[in-house]
Amino acid sequence: MLLPSILSTALSVLLFLSPTLTHAIALPASQPPVYEGTLSLIADTTGSKELTFSYSIVSSAKNNWVGIYPASGGGPVEEKYVSNSLVWKYIPDTTNGIVKLDVGSLANGEYIAFLLAKDGYKWLSKPVYVSLQNNNNGGNGNNVVGFLVETVTLKNGRQGDGYSAKIAGLVTPGYKPRFEKLSGDGWVSVSADGVISGVPDRTRDSTITIRATIPTTGQSSTLKAMIPVKRSGSSLVPDLKVMTFNLWWGGTYVNNYHAKQIKFIISTNVDIIGLQEAHGGHVQRLADALGWYFWQPKSGDLGIISRYPIVEDYGLANASGGVRISLDGTDQQVNFWNMHLGYDPYGPYDFCFDKMSVEKVLQREAQSGRTPQIVDTLKAMGPQIRQAWNIPVILVGDANAPSHLDWTEELRSKNCGYANIPWPTSTKPAEVGLIDSFRIANPNPVEVPGITWSPIYPFHNGGTGKVEPQDRIDFIYHTGSQLQVVESKSLVVGRPGVHGSHRDNEWTSDHAVVVTSYKL
Repeated sequence: MLLPSILSTALSVLLFLSPTLTHAIALPASQPPVYEGTLSLIADTTGSKELTFSYSIVSSAKNNWVGIYPASGGGPVEEKYVSNSLVWKYIPDTTNGIVKLDVGSLANGEYIAFLLAKDGYKWLSKPVYVSLQNNNNGGNGNNVVGFLVETVTLKNGRQGDGYSAKIAGLVTPGYKPRFEKLSGDGWVSVSADGVISGVPDRTRDSTITIRATIPTTGQSSTLKAMIPVKRSGSSLVPDLKVMTFNLWWGGTYVNNYHAKQIKFIISTNVDIIGLQEAHGGHVQRLADALGWYFWQPKSGDLGIISRYPIVEDYGLANASGGVRISLDGTDQQVNFWNMHLGYDPYGPYDFCFDKMSVEKVLQREAQSGRTPQIVDTLKAMGPQIRQAWNIPVILVGDANAPSHLDWTEELRSKNCGYANIPWPTSTKPAEVGLIDSFRIANPNPVEVPGITWSPIYPFHNGGTGKVEPQDRIDFIYHTGSQLQVVESKSLVVGRPGVHGSHRDNEWTSDHAVVVTSYKL
């Protein structure tokens, strides 16, 4: 969910550019582009406020350059000008070398560096994410490198089947360390660039210890990675865990958001995530860090990341989009859809602040775009829903509206004196057979409300002192007899400070997430 005043606040923050300047990186999930050059960050041991990059390109030019932009947006993510870089410099007229950029003027936060061609915006390499964490205390904070987590559970393997997983992205952004296996089962090998591979030779979960070392400095860090191994001939993914996660403009309103997001996602051990407010390459950023597959359309703020291969793109349908994910070849697949519906006008405000009639509020649900958006989404999903006996279907996302299952007679006082409201964004999925996984697991909304909006807004952002309506507006729906709900939760981590005191929150969003565990 977005509030107009949040957007205006973003304009006043020096570190971040206007979200309207953000563009999505349009990259195929299964075929990442191949660039002619490389760019990587070298650890700085001088204590100066400089970032040192090494580069390698096919052909040199006097006006090839490196520019640094906020990770929240503004960079040439579609190889076109969007806004001015914060810091830039021409690289030497050579095919390989180093370039140093003075970042002493930049605040702590997350940035992205682009290597660009001939005073233009054509990418010469994949961009590099940079995290400045100590830039106001004599040093840029990037001379400490390490794994972002101490332990990680990787995707499942199966006895007798080839296995491969990537862990290179789990280190401090911007570095290219050398990886090596320190201990673990003999079948597991670890390449210098961070690829775990082998063929499990027994039915036993494997734990391996991996070290990452920066060649130029000798700095190192270790990671314990666990690989669940299934029996030969059995299902590769007998249990599936999915999440819906509104990132809140990528997470950029919170310091050190990249590391915090990665730690949280790994702690949940989920398999598939539907992302909203993921503009400007945040989908690929998270997928690359986790070593996962990803889907992101050319426009909009939606994205999907998955441990398992994305094998078909269903494209966009108004405010939603979908893919088919192969959990175990053609034997086990799931159709996965993600939505982010319109946010204005917002129904709970109409009821709680303006005391509108039910008829008027339902009219405004259509005015907001939510009603036609959910109708178009369900229409696009129709053929898959009708075939859900074969391939199960999951729909996740931010509906920006509550559920009819929560606005009950028992909760009339909580819901500003209203009850039995047929919110279209929840009734219409139910009409076509989609099941609200959270309410299956937690059938009593009085005992388990599952609030997702908002952990940082106890009071309305309009400055009137009004209490912010607290509602469950993020959902995971499903259909298909193969899916049995085991558990569903709404989650945050830490104790989020309210908006205005949120910069150092451990939690990086203004929504809670929802996580549902299924038995297949």
